[in-house]
Amino acid sequence: MAHVLIVEDEEHIAQMIDATLALGGHTSAWCADGASAPERISSGNYDLVLLDVLLPGLDGFSVLEQIHGQDIPVIFLSAMQEVADKVRGLRLGAEDYISKPFEPLELLARIDVVLRRRGRAQDILEYGPIRQDLSSHTVTLNGQPVQLSPKEFDLLKVFLQHQGLALSREKLLSMVWGYEFMGESRTVDIHVQRLRQKLHLANKLVTLTRIGYRLESWK
Repeated sequence: MAHVLIVEDEEHIAQMIDATLALGGHTSAWCADGASAPERISSGNYDLVLLDVLLPGLDGFSVLEQIHGQDIPVIFLSAMQEVADKVRGLRLGAEDYISKPFEPLELLARIDVVLRRRGRAQDILEYGPIRQDLSSHTVTLNGQPVQLSPKEFDLLKVFLQHQGLALSREKLLSMVWGYEFMGESRTVDIHVQRLRQKLHLANKLVTLTRIGYRLESWK
């Protein structure tokens, strides 16, 4: 979906972010220091930059100042959680500021928001014979149109964007129906069952006992 540059000096954190991005269908490259980050950003064809603040050579704030004017969205990922740091990052032009540690699902959701806001999001989601067009709000299975309700369509989108991730019923209620939705988790079960039937996902959209659901990665 998007090609992302991870600017992070700790390799294990960069690897974790890379794995999270892969689950969301994104590709990534890694830059381990702030000093070389501006050149990497300028010379690379990236859709988004995930930028740490505390970096060797040049801190994240300085990196953002050096690339000012370039048409590439930046999200700060930082252990610095003071409000003043967040405000500074946003005022410098960052699209978002996420405090470490963070949930993988939250990171993917915020990336999706930024990419859509900047017009860099992919409008076509594919999963084997399933093709979901977000712009025309259509779904096909083996080239044949499938009629989904608005909530079924939104639920499918969440599963396709988070393949391989365990999603709790509460999380799905929040993402599809909104935080204000007060319905029971049975609502999720009913909609999942409909998706399984309409899109032949009985063996792919699996139930996780006492947790929720996971759409297995397509192989």
